[in-house]
Amino acid sequence: MAIPNYYEKEYDDFDNECCNSPDIIVNSEGMRVCSNCGLVLGRAYVSHEKRAYTADEVRNRRRTEPRWRNYGPRTIIGINSPDAKGQALHGKRQAMFNRLSKIQGSLVNSLERNFWEARPKLNQLARKLTIPEHIVETAWKIYSEVAKQKLTMGRSIDSFVTASVYAAIRIHNFPRLLEEIVEVAMLPLRSVHRSLGLIVRMVFPVLKMKYKPISPEPLVFRFGNDLKLSVSVQKQASNMLRIALSHGLRKMGKDPKGLAAAALYIAAKPTSERKTQTEIADVAHVTEVTLRTRAKQIKSNM
Repeated sequence: MAIPNYYEKEYDDFDNECCNSPDIIVNSEGMRVCSNCGLVLGRAYVSHEKRAYTADEVRNRRRTEPRWRNYGPRTIIGINSPDAKGQALHGKRQAMFNRLSKIQGSLVNSLERNFWEARPKLNQLARKLTIPEHIVETAWKIYSEVAKQKLTMGRSIDSFVTASVYAAIRIHNFPRLLEEIVEVAMLPLRSVHRSLGLIVRMVFPVLKMKYKPISPEPLVFRFGNDLKLSVSVQKQASNMLRIALSHGLRKMGKDPKGLAAAALYIAAKPTSERKTQTEIADVAHVTEVTLRTRAKQIKSNM
């Protein structure tokens, strides 16, 4: 039984589209392309292949294709004079591609242009902060709703991207601070605060999400690792904070960063790993006055 070859196709169908002497090949991405003019004729599908038994057959059979985006066109038609081989196009061909480029630009709406600019910035910010993938997906879902509601009109896209990342962090209770994110994004804190307020008021009710405040317990271990404290000191600080909260210490209206930093300061003070107030305050992004005040409140509720 003959095996059908799906790479072959009659060239008569492409007389009006392809060049005078078509030479159809299958490139490394599995696409049928004319090697003379560069016209893409479609994807090449292969079936009825023999099974691969040896390591060489598996390696030769392996195919890698680029991951397609879930938004925007997959091909951008630019205004270029040369073809895929670097040869100059004729006048009629060049005029045709110029018209196609204008038509494609008119078909792209403002939402897609917004996504093209926002998605790379969100991915870059997530890589710098080493944020898990599920938080990145939540942040993109939040920003997609922001763009659909046109909240970015007249406002900074960077601020909304940063605010969306922080809102997703708060939803999943991930130990990252707003000051850290703003510092990495190199944006004013006030601008991100304003964008975050719009997200909480306008986006969260639509997506049925709930903004969760920062819990001080995960910050204890986060600050402890940054200060290079031992695990025993970190556990002691966490237990101390838990006991103080159960004995009447109210965290409403108090910065959780100050509570976590104060618990670490008290736990590390009688040990050889003692840290100064300045060192702990710098890591926690709080003032020394706040650190001393929270330490007194924790001691009084022990």
